[in-house]
Amino acid sequence: MTHGKRYRRSKELVKPGSRYKIEEAVDLLKKFSACKFDETVEITVNLSVDPKKTDQQIRGTAILPHGTGKVKKVFAIVKGEKAKEAETNGADRVGYDDIITDITKGKIEFDVLVTTPDSMRDLGKIGKILGPKGLMPSPKSGTVTMDIGEAIKNIKGGQIEFKIDSYGIIHLGVGKISFTEDKLVENLNVFINALKKLRPASVKGAFINSISLTTTMGPGIKLDPAIYL
Repeated sequence: MTHGKRYRRSKELVKPGSRYKIEEAVDLLKKFSACKFDETVEITVNLSVDPKKTDQQIRGTAILPHGTGKVKKVFAIVKGEKAKEAETNGADRVGYDDIITDITKGKIEFDVLVTTPDSMRDLGKIGKILGPKGLMPSPKSGTVTMDIGEAIKNIKGGQIEFKIDSYGIIHLGVGKISFTEDKLVENLNVFINALKKLRPASVKGAFINSISLTTTMGPGIKLDPAIYL
């Protein structure tokens, strides 16, 4: 694969074989050649887990103090008092059968869907549609809850959901390159600490094999293994 001049100039700033502290890595990201758009700062984590084992299917949430730079559109499938709660706390759309019907027709206009536990039986018909897209509400992600208002506020306020893929890797955005260095560092620390708390008891030795940072169009920067401990 042939990279462009911007990528090659950025790559020259990264010392081969080096491992950087978070603050150093963020400082380097800021020095990468700028694109014409506000690039996402991305983190990739390689875990020493077996995704085929139930207890090692890592999945969790973290509330980034400075958000991701993207305001998520949240729909709520709720009734009665919970509908009022959802509206009061900023849901972009509140409904029930109407939203379910739109989803069955392939009309998906939200980033996150929240609902209550008693409503899950009615969402069965859309599980096959939302599941492959990673949009099906789940208690583990905090999107199936009786505290609908708090869930919506958290999501709007910077909550991210993360989970491993079939290779044991987590990849997600943790902010924008336009964020200050302090904000990016704080977001990264919050995510890494949240991930470390999910270490399964069955994993022996290192839980995190490696972590790297990059921007949408930039090269990867390996982080110092000391932060994994």
